[in-house]
Amino acid sequence: MADDATTVEEFTVDELASRAQMTVRNVRAYASRGLIDAPRLAGRTGYYNREHLQRLQLIRQLLERGFTLAAVEKAIHNTPHHAAGHTLDLMTILDQPEAGEAEIMSREDLAALAGVERDDALIEAMVGLGLVEKLDDARVRLVEPAVVRAGASAVTLGLAPETVINVFPILQSHLRTIADTFVREVVTELIPALHRRGPA
Repeated sequence: MADDATTVEEFTVDELASRAQMTVRNVRAYASRGLIDAPRLAGRTGYYNREHLQRLQLIRQLLERGFTLAAVEKAIHNTPHHAAGHTLDLMTILDQPEAGEAEIMSREDLAALAGVERDDALIEAMVGLGLVEKLDDARVRLVEPAVVRAGASAVTLGLAPETVINVFPILQSHLRTIADTFVREVVTELIPALHRRGPA
């Protein structure tokens, strides 16, 4: 059943709370504040999916990082649903210890990590920071893959590439600190933009 690509994994509220590492009472409280969508109802039982889980995991991590519930609530209400998963990926990458071995990839693949078009000027900036090395006109070596992937995840979330480049020097020496910095940048840079744009 797990191998069926059309099958969506679902959880009861007890299973959801367990996976999110919080109490059922908290899950229900966040649901009542509109921080997660209503479950799919089958009879009297509500079923939650991975998106609900990612939202709750994001809420828990933000609270653990010192954000107030009011700030978390504002961020959750004003960011796209898919952003929860990307933010969690970013936090996971940044919380990892030292990066692994260097990776070789094409310039196009490097840009694709961040969901942007190839920009040789940005690559030159990364070379200057010692994050990548140029192998030829088509390929680069990621000297610090975890740091580069963390930055790419931040751009995927919507931060400007220039913002990420400016933060890279801090990334190299303070990964956990910058995890929090990136989250704060997401809140301060993206939420006003979403307000200006209005509903999709």
